[in-house]
Amino acid sequence: MLLKISVILFGYLCGCVNGAYYVGKIMAKEDIRELGSTNAGARNAGRVFGKSAFIYTVIIDALKTVIPLLVALYFFGENALILGATAIAILLGHAWPVQLQFRGGKGVVVYLATALILAPVGLIIVGLTVLIGLQIKKNFTIVGLVGLLTIPIYLLLTSMFKLSGIFFVMIVIVILLHRKGD
Repeated sequence: MLLKISVILFGYLCGCVNGAYYVGKIMAKEDIRELGSTNAGARNAGRVFGKSAFIYTVIIDALKTVIPLLVALYFFGENALILGATAIAILLGHAWPVQLQFRGGKGVVVYLATALILAPVGLIIVGLTVLIGLQIKKNFTIVGLVGLLTIPIYLLLTSMFKLSGIFFVMIVIVILLHRKGD
């Protein structure tokens, strides 16, 4: 039980490593949460600091997601509940990092990196949905969120009920974090 709690807590602490915040501090000695849309995410980092900041932020946020999920896989195999709790803890750390006064990002990269490890086929479906959606509607945020919603639906349709539930909880959090725009 202690190992399970430790892995989930490790996930939250890794989630607290906010790529956009640290890239902004290193590249420009600025707090991304005070610039642009004030969101501590890759999209805002790219707008404010340029393409390289976007790329570095995505890499950091993906790694902080993949590493604890691989640790959870190593210790607990494909135990969906532990993997799910770890993934949600990472997302919560990203959105509400303790060392940044609980002001973090919106979790899109964390969500996608979780899919890379737990539901890689879902990423292809997201990509296709976004490509088609952008032909219909030019609002990337709305199209992107609809695309992200395809992962729990795909998992549900393929009878991966626990994973579907995990991704459903995560997408609800991501959507709620997007209420104020960006």
